[in-house]
Amino acid sequence: MANKNQGSDRSSHALRSADFYRLLLLYLLSACLFGCARKRDPQTAYDHAWGTYQHGELVQADKESESGYNDFRALGPDWAWKFTILRGRALYERGRYEEVLRLLSSQGASPPTGELAIRKQWLEGFSYTSLHRFLEADARYAEAERLCEARQYPAACADVQSARGKLEISRGRYAQAQVFFEGVLAFARSAGDRLWEADALLDLSWAANEQTHYDEALDWADTVRRISLERNVPDLTQAALGNMGWAYYKLGDFEKAEEMFLEAEKQARKLGHTADEVKWLTNAGYIYMDVGKAQAAERSFYDSLSLARKINNQEDVINSLIALAFVSEQTEKLDDAKRYADEALKMAQEDQNKRDITYPRLVLGKIAAREHDAATAEAAFHDVENSPDAPVFLKWEAEHSLARLYEDEKHADTAAREYRTALNTFETARAELQHENSRLPFLTNARRIYDDYIQLLVRQGKTDEALQVAEYSRARTLNEGLGLLKKTTSFRPDPLHAPQIARRIGGTVLFYWLGEKQSYLWAITAERTKLFTLPASAEIEARVQRYRKTLTGPIDPLAKADDDGITLYKMLIAPTKTLLAKNAKVFIIPDGWLNTLNFETLLVPEPKLHYWIEDATVADASSLRVLAASRGAKKRGEKLLLIGDAVTANTDYPELRKAADEMESIGKHFPAVQQKVFARDQATAAAYLESKPAQYSYIHFVAHGTASRLSPLDSAIVLSRASAQDDSFKLYARDIIQHPLRADLVTISTCYGAGARAYSGEGLVGLSWAFIRAGAHHVIGALWEVSDASTPQLMETMYGSMRKGEDPEVALRAAKLSLLHSGSAFRKPFYWAPFQLYAGS
Repeated sequence: MANKNQGSDRSSHALRSADFYRLLLLYLLSACLFGCARKRDPQTAYDHAWGTYQHGELVQADKESESGYNDFRALGPDWAWKFTILRGRALYERGRYEEVLRLLSSQGASPPTGELAIRKQWLEGFSYTSLHRFLEADARYAEAERLCEARQYPAACADVQSARGKLEISRGRYAQAQVFFEGVLAFARSAGDRLWEADALLDLSWAANEQTHYDEALDWADTVRRISLERNVPDLTQAALGNMGWAYYKLGDFEKAEEMFLEAEKQARKLGHTADEVKWLTNAGYIYMDVGKAQAAERSFYDSLSLARKINNQEDVINSLIALAFVSEQTEKLDDAKRYADEALKMAQEDQNKRDITYPRLVLGKIAAREHDAATAEAAFHDVENSPDAPVFLKWEAEHSLARLYEDEKHADTAAREYRTALNTFETARAELQHENSRLPFLTNARRIYDDYIQLLVRQGKTDEALQVAEYSRARTLNEGLGLLKKTTSFRPDPLHAPQIARRIGGTVLFYWLGEKQSYLWAITAERTKLFTLPASAEIEARVQRYRKTLTGPIDPLAKADDDGITLYKMLIAPTKTLLAKNAKVFIIPDGWLNTLNFETLLVPEPKLHYWIEDATVADASSLRVLAASRGAKKRGEKLLLIGDAVTANTDYPELRKAADEMESIGKHFPAVQQKVFARDQATAAAYLESKPAQYSYIHFVAHGTASRLSPLDSAIVLSRASAQDDSFKLYARDIIQHPLRADLVTISTCYGAGARAYSGEGLVGLSWAFIRAGAHHVIGALWEVSDASTPQLMETMYGSMRKGEDPEVALRAAKLSLLHSGSAFRKPFYWAPFQLYAGS
């Protein structure tokens, strides 16, 4: 969804001198004096008010500053202005900009000293900037810069440069703003002031977000967050969280973004920072809108508009109006959408902010398209697409809208060309991302474009081309990391020879695409590719979620003849039945929620109800490209790296009762000289990382595991501490990918080894993904919590089959069937189905 960027524009008010800790001490020591003594000296009163302000207690700081002014203004204009400016800062932080201007103008004569005069001009300029009265802001900053020519007040003058940067951002001149902020950062670092440095970094993260440099914005804002937590400055913390939330949101990581926006909004409200509260409310609403919660989005946008009008913040009023215009158009309240967009456009034109103009223009184009006014819609979309001021995500949204417009107007070839243009724009933006963490979720931003383009190609009968486009979106980060796909700045799908891939791997490939309106299945055999139409993603995903819940519970789906298990088989597998021989080898390339489903558990209704594992040997793969690069049959080495039976690190990870038995059982299948075993206190993360894991053909972990939804690369295998003082007892996915592998099989005999987060296009990301990314040829990981009782038996059978020459997927299936046919409690899928085999390169 295209939307208005909402970085924090909090003013720089970190303490600018080495006296910060002295003032904090005075703040704490003077608390009693402030409350108990009748007579106060002005410095003590000012220091206390400043400390209150520094801690984000703005209402109290306002009161103390006003009291100080009343008590000490008779001592001279310096004290009167010091308390007035401090009160003005507290009012500004609360979004009460006009009150600030009235307060400053009420003093009559200007401050008598240079620094106070600079601070007055600076604060007036800030307030005029927030009210979008840019000419008046310019005049105040120019006067402050004239006063700075004496070079006597470097800290105050650096603040003026910071304020200049904020003015440039308000005008949409983001690169110029960054230059100002970089200058302030250099000054803060030369002064050795960490809080001032954090303020400058926060401004830089804001400028980076506005320029769509989300990697950079995230790094800077996270540094601010850490400094603010170290120094206990909640104001900086909430602003950093909000800026990080925006970066995560634009990277496509909605879960992290929502968590950060809600926490930032909560803290801003508690601190009385209305202006920031408005921003985080608006941003949270965009997430609700993107995940289909239109009513929640509307409530959030209405609240933000009400608060923005209350504090008369022009920029936030425009942002809230734009947000309401987007959600109203999406929910087909076209009259409301037009009214909001027109008002926002008028205000943006008055401000001469060219970037702000592009957002309502896009909404008005969407409204015209809905009303079948093709000429007006086309002109609006081209305006946004060609505007040098529009952010890149707005450009690809305009191009996507153009493609849909042409499709509605029955110009299929023109629509297809415009879809490719939109995907080109998107791929250019993706190529600029540097971090793996950023690239993983980013494809979410283009999911709707890919979906609409694939639907168009299928309707045109271009099913092979549609498969080619769908494949291009799959496992991008994984394939790039493995060197199977070059990073590119354009949308350029490779030619596919899908039947040739199926022939090489000796199996049938079932490739799924879950679409918003229609889903698809391509069945690929050695002879041909055939397309099948499936229901919309929502219907499939609802059944998958219910069936997963059944599989992990006490009920046996087979005994119950579970309707979801049967229906999912009929939807996902039955159409391909004539293409699959008995005991066929099948490679599943899933999509969306299908990544969390073990297809072996689907219920085949006839001739007698049974699990699909009885009919096929099944493995998962991330993409056709990965399968094409997979190794053919070859003689395997015998070197085994076996790690587990760790010493418990804490009560969250109790020792596994049968870990030693499982390790002994596995070890007996390998010659002693070919084994390297790390058990008990030797089973550490460092032991794995330092063992040169690339030399082993088999790697097996018997341990607890953690799966992080919010940060999948923080998923970890829980091992022993390296020493009593060492707190690192986890082998993280992010470390695993840094150590190349050539293992034929990595087995993670642990809970949730497969991961808990599926990214659009990338699939399930977690420990299994990390080992494949490192180069493993096969990985076995668990989709849910595994049983300590049944797992040793399953692994014993599996390794026994492999030592007889069976491939990993065949051996794992044989082990599962042995439990299924055991007649014991282990026949239930809960015990054998969590383990999934993933094919690597």
